[in-house]
Amino acid sequence: MYELSRTESVAAESAVLVGVYSKKKEAGNDPLTELDGLAATAGVNVVGRMTQRRETPDAATYLGSGKVEELGRLAAANDADLVIFDNDLSPGQTRNLEKAIGLKVLDRTELILDIFATRAQTAQARLAVELAQLEYSMPRLKRMWTHLSRQKKGVGLRGPGETQLEEDRRLVEKRIKDLRRQLKVIERRKQREVAARADLMTVSLVGYTNAGKSTLMNALTGSDVFVQDALFATLDTRTRRWQLPGWGPVLLSDTVGFIRNLPHHLIESFKATLEEARQADLLLHVADGSNPAVFDQIAAAYDVLEEIGIERKDTVLVVNKIDALSDRFRVDKLQDRYPAAVPISARTGYGLEGLARAASDALSRCFVDADVELNVDNGRLLAYLAAHGEILSKQYRDSRVTVHCRIPQHFLGRINEESVAVRTRNSG
Repeated sequence: MYELSRTESVAAESAVLVGVYSKKKEAGNDPLTELDGLAATAGVNVVGRMTQRRETPDAATYLGSGKVEELGRLAAANDADLVIFDNDLSPGQTRNLEKAIGLKVLDRTELILDIFATRAQTAQARLAVELAQLEYSMPRLKRMWTHLSRQKKGVGLRGPGETQLEEDRRLVEKRIKDLRRQLKVIERRKQREVAARADLMTVSLVGYTNAGKSTLMNALTGSDVFVQDALFATLDTRTRRWQLPGWGPVLLSDTVGFIRNLPHHLIESFKATLEEARQADLLLHVADGSNPAVFDQIAAAYDVLEEIGIERKDTVLVVNKIDALSDRFRVDKLQDRYPAAVPISARTGYGLEGLARAASDALSRCFVDADVELNVDNGRLLAYLAAHGEILSKQYRDSRVTVHCRIPQHFLGRINEESVAVRTRNSG
């Protein structure tokens, strides 16, 4: 079977990191910090760094011509195997840079895809990563293939034959269609699985990669999901029961971490994985309060939520790793910017009771007061209302009973019997 499931692996190589930033977009004193972390996650040894400020990237090489020469000298002096850009390069820019410096050049997206490929464990995650890589690779086939000059001839081939590149493109396009079809099946199955759990309220952990979501899940649910101090340690959704004090059991889901400029191909490919967050009654947006770029990371996470269409969902901002903040000024700055945020330390347990109260309050906002009128012998529906809501009173008249209850809106919406009348009350 033909397969192009990975971009070039960057493991065990040494690299020079490069970033080109406009004056407005450059953040912090060291904008390459995150790329450094990505490189370490991919197993790359960083031997050099270079940044350039440009309002507009060079159309041919992204860097200016003088910087390209400087980059070549820096890479040679440090015996680098490759160059990694903190930007997304066009296929032409990548080819021109590789020709100019004589080394392999990767952009930010290709590095992230490589990391996802090495960390994908389940069949679903592997399919999603392969699809994202193939969609990324399509316009870059000329660089990736070394056999493009070969031509095939024979019966049934037009003219002198077709180039190997054209055949490869056809094969890649076919594989992309196959993967999309398989992931569509998984997505529909995931939607059914999530819908089948509608008897319990659901809470989803979202946020920037390495913010401590998995550690928080373990602390809240007593589970032992995999935890690692690395970017993208979690690629698959895990769901556990969380016994919310004063509330009862809810389902808590951990999801794949976000990152600044998360490749669009990955967001599309991981739709099935993010289904839990899309269907959740509440999002807990976990941010790493100890990270100097925490404000940018919170904004980036909200950008991803907007891209997948769930930015309007009820959300509680949770500032994690507060125990690592010794600077009181930074704590005050966080509280001033996000006064409703819940400060916690998933590692030490600090603030978890406050988080449980905040989650309970947020879930209560989705409740409605309603009068449900039904036949007195409809024991199934009476049990349903009692199981999913709070029965406040009952009024009987002949063979009918009107139940005044407080119940989550989505449970009320599932009552579609013709003999039942539902009226919501004005909560004000």
